[in-house]
Amino acid sequence: MDLIALAVPFFIVALIIELFVDWRKRTGYYRSNDAINSISAGILGTTLGYFTRILPLLGWGFAMQHLALFDLSLAWFDASPRGIALWALAALAWDFCYYWFHRFSHEISILWAAHAVHHQSEDYNLSTALRQTSTGFLFGWIFYLPLFVVGFPLEVLITVNAVNLIYQFWVHTQLIRRLGPLEAVLMTPSHHRVHHAQNERYIDKNYGGMFIIWDRLFNSYEPERDDEPVVFGVRKPLASWNPFWANLQVYDYLLFDARKAKRWRDKIGIWFRPTGWRPPDVAAQYPKQRAALAHFEKFDPPVATGIRRYAVAQFVVAIGLVLWVGGLYQSVGASAVIIPCVALWALLLSLGWLNQGKAFARTVELVRLLVVVPLLLLLAQPAGLAVNALVWAVTAVYLVVSALWLVRVRKSNEVFA
Repeated sequence: MDLIALAVPFFIVALIIELFVDWRKRTGYYRSNDAINSISAGILGTTLGYFTRILPLLGWGFAMQHLALFDLSLAWFDASPRGIALWALAALAWDFCYYWFHRFSHEISILWAAHAVHHQSEDYNLSTALRQTSTGFLFGWIFYLPLFVVGFPLEVLITVNAVNLIYQFWVHTQLIRRLGPLEAVLMTPSHHRVHHAQNERYIDKNYGGMFIIWDRLFNSYEPERDDEPVVFGVRKPLASWNPFWANLQVYDYLLFDARKAKRWRDKIGIWFRPTGWRPPDVAAQYPKQRAALAHFEKFDPPVATGIRRYAVAQFVVAIGLVLWVGGLYQSVGASAVIIPCVALWALLLSLGWLNQGKAFARTVELVRLLVVVPLLLLLAQPAGLAVNALVWAVTAVYLVVSALWLVRVRKSNEVFA
């Protein structure tokens, strides 16, 4: 049973409720462009995960089969105190490993390159929780290997991982302030707001997933202060609504420094050095200046109102498509979702450019509508997907309505850069 898939409807309902409260109270916690970019990054990570999650499973499977010290498989389904203790210990142990994975993801450059995606949003709301990396599969699984070596059953660890991730969803909110005595033990919205800050006082603090006890034990705890409001985001802003670039940005500037460095130990070492470290010769030749927080402004390029509304409407289509693709993946497998995923990725890329006000964005969107979508639909039948007359009819209506809406956006209201 996929607990995360079961939780998705509740995520959507919670997000809609928070969005409604934000609208009623006029708190300004949501911007459509930022929220679309955050959820797009999550969609990209989820759908790419259909094809990449095999790597962690191979590593964990090898550890279970060849390195496990104990066999705890007989206890995991037991409702006795022994079985309950196993589940509780597994949940605690998983969060402990998550703490160190999360902490190293802020301290080692190549791990930060994957994790930075989650911190790029300059807003903080439940959509930020869905902003997940597409490249975390490369190294993240390594930090949980000790649990498989101990002998915890795969079913238990997969479940507590899902519970851990689901728990972390609700702490991405500004509507909940502090929770009294629970602040001493649990990761709360207040604690996690600190973690998403770029303020000097707050940066690189509060790494726990479900529990704050690890941060208190290992000197990485910092409380939220009323006299220093959190400034959300990263110190090198993404300045883009492209979810693909969001996943590549940090890799790109690490690669730039590695290419420009003269010494081989710097070319290789930069990937494993502390975040922010640069080869001395590169730093001297290509200095970087960081803007003071006092002058920080959120990335928010001007875009025509009609384009913003069009992007929101198309994003609703993307949500429906990703839910359908998820069901198809669960019932058939990865081979069945390749073409739908390509269609979804093309939509997310186009939406990012539209929300950014790129001069070529509307042309790209028309090409997606009139060329890419029909071509992918033609390829779907040979790939084994059922494409009947009804599917063609619904798609045709969608394409015509979308194309007409796009070309009828009033030119006097256009703002493209």
